[in-house]
Amino acid sequence: MRFIVVLICFSVFFSCAHKNSVKRCPEVIKGYASYYGKKYHRRKTASGEIYNMYDYTAAHRFLPFGSIIVVKNLKNGKKVKVRINDRGPFVRGRVLDLSYVAAKKLGMIRDGIVPVIATVIRCGN
Repeated sequence: MRFIVVLICFSVFFSCAHKNSVKRCPEVIKGYASYYGKKYHRRKTASGEIYNMYDYTAAHRFLPFGSIIVVKNLKNGKKVKVRINDRGPFVRGRVLDLSYVAAKKLGMIRDGIVPVIATVIRCGN
């Protein structure tokens, strides 16, 4: 009987610990954004989707797939809404890798890397 009580206590403890360890989406992300070159078109992303350079998508290191964010180019004030479907960038200081069409809408193709601020609209699964 004592063993069962101890087992139940451990079960409750570890189930509560798991709930507290779930990552939450940040409200705002600041840093630098780059974009995927054309050579990545039609390659598989970390989410399993095929990358389409004409879809408004982006990569982030930990935001859940399916998260929707609005990215603002701090150099010119232009904004774009994208969906997270990949992981990266894995370059110090960069917070997002944008699809080609998203980068074009932000007016960053020539620069390649720009300072951005992103607001999380919806946290994915």
